[in-house]
Amino acid sequence: MQDVFLHPYREILHERREYARKVAKRISGGKRLENAAKEHEFFGLHRKRDGWVFREYAPHASFLALTGDFTGWQVDERFVLSPAGNGIWEGKFPLTSLKHGMHYKMFIRYPGGEGMRIPAYARYVCQDEQSKLFAAVIWEPDKPYKFHYTSPAAAQPLIYESHIGMAQEEAKVGSYREFAEKILPEIARKGYNTVQLMGVMEHPYYGSFGYHVANFFAVSSRFGTPEDFKFLVDEAHRLRLRVIIDLIHSHAVKNVAEGLAEIDGCRTTYFHDGARGEHQAWDSLCFDYGKSEVLRFLLSNCRYFLDEYHIDGFRFDGVTSMMYTHHGLNRCFTSYEDYFSPEVDIDALAYLTLANDVIHAVRPDAITVAEDVSGMPGLASPEGIGFDYRMAMGVTDMWFKMLDIPDESWNMFQLYGELINRRKDEKSISYVECHDQAIVGGQTAFFRMTDAEIYYNMHKNSGNGIIDRAVALHKLMRLATAATAGHGYLNFMGNEFGHPEWIDLPREGNGWSMSHARRQWSLEKDGNLRFGELSAFDLIVTRLVGQGGFFDRPVQTVRIDDQGKVIVFERDGYWFFFNFHPENSYTDYEVEVLRGSYETVCDSDAVEFGGYGLRRAGQCYFSMPRSNGEVISLYLPSRTALVLKRREA
Repeated sequence: MQDVFLHPYREILHERREYARKVAKRISGGKRLENAAKEHEFFGLHRKRDGWVFREYAPHASFLALTGDFTGWQVDERFVLSPAGNGIWEGKFPLTSLKHGMHYKMFIRYPGGEGMRIPAYARYVCQDEQSKLFAAVIWEPDKPYKFHYTSPAAAQPLIYESHIGMAQEEAKVGSYREFAEKILPEIARKGYNTVQLMGVMEHPYYGSFGYHVANFFAVSSRFGTPEDFKFLVDEAHRLRLRVIIDLIHSHAVKNVAEGLAEIDGCRTTYFHDGARGEHQAWDSLCFDYGKSEVLRFLLSNCRYFLDEYHIDGFRFDGVTSMMYTHHGLNRCFTSYEDYFSPEVDIDALAYLTLANDVIHAVRPDAITVAEDVSGMPGLASPEGIGFDYRMAMGVTDMWFKMLDIPDESWNMFQLYGELINRRKDEKSISYVECHDQAIVGGQTAFFRMTDAEIYYNMHKNSGNGIIDRAVALHKLMRLATAATAGHGYLNFMGNEFGHPEWIDLPREGNGWSMSHARRQWSLEKDGNLRFGELSAFDLIVTRLVGQGGFFDRPVQTVRIDDQGKVIVFERDGYWFFFNFHPENSYTDYEVEVLRGSYETVCDSDAVEFGGYGLRRAGQCYFSMPRSNGEVISLYLPSRTALVLKRREA
């Protein structure tokens, strides 16, 4: 690793890697690690040529049987399982005894009680509309979905973060099919190359946004069937979009009837005992990454989605919570000692390392993205934990802090410094905001800048100063973030055009309303409103940074003028000029450049982007000699950005 501050910790880093290798050997028996990630082929319910086979890991059970609508939900001796050793229960049933579409659960007895449970490896789980109870569904269609398209080649990710259920404008829960047919073409048109999907794994409470997972091998039935999700992935690939999903391995829902909690009558089968097993902030359970069975379960979960659904990678959610026994709660990571303290969960680090190893062994082109607020060094390094990218979470934090202070007090050195702040040996993905800022209790950047004015003054002729400021800064924030991004860029759906209000899925606290659980695409397409102007500018940004090799080029600092609120930098032959000053415009602003001519590529002040059109469209600039070198002279109106492409003299 290139970070010189890590030199005192080289021995610890070496010990961590060695520990991960020992864990890999332990759970794989010394064989290929990816073969230890095939538990989904052994456990669960499978149709074979000579009958059905069901297996479950339930070491604390004293009795276990399959039950369902095929037994009238009663225990039937024909479906009683037998102990097979090492805590595994097994049953074999005639081919004619079970059929595709039947519902089932496990009836289990354990010391001190009994009850119904959903198998850990269930591949499809549905909720009964009347009883509201969940049950596993046998999913073995006679004609399983056949993929028609291969994954697009890996590219530097331009990620469109999305949620299937709230992607429709209608106040309802959207489906995989609707997303594939209506939303995917729009994402492709907007210039993004990767779709990141929230809430794919089955979760009993819709209002959790998919972050309280119960059934890790089941895609959420509220959006459709497994075949529907396969269609979505296939359709994305047809449109040359890669698909990654949020992977929630940091915790699990507490629900006993639906999830892994006390699946065999004991909470410690998958989770830590006592206080360490409970995440107080999330009201959920924490996995015990020191157990081989837990590791094989989670590693198999990674492989299953790659093999079964042909997805192209994962965004690992809540990595900070995994890596530290304190989960990062109420902690400020101000010293490297924080990354090497006894509160680091060495088993979790080993799991994350092995997860990356498995994913890249199964699919070398798959990408893994880590969400970590602590800044753990080596997280996205091949010599460290092995993620391909880490989220540049400091960038969004910086922007929202800026929005809390007067515009004239913005510090250009602080702003620019955060935009380019990253470790040399780790790839990162920058973003102004993701879903986190938009959920109930928060605000999107645009909504924070407009507040109630968004309801009354978004028509093009409003002349409203608050809206004008928000439109101008919205464009500058996104262009600056994307143009300086280390290796990729992310946007949450609808935020590219300044979608109003917050996200709030139906829950008791809002009267089960769907009004904030949708995306109002019609706003973007209404020619009388300004939302479409923001969307048009976003397309220019994605096209610019989406050119092959743009992120491979370094950002070259040209000028930071804090007093004038001007930032100038160059990347890949493009020169970026930002004037963040809320009032001052500059005529004949001279900037040192290389000799040549400079063509206008993008002007945030263009009329089609909701600007005033103060600069002549398509203007070309020529360098002029000065005693200290070549300069160009520019007109930089207040709160505008200009992008020029250099042509050699």
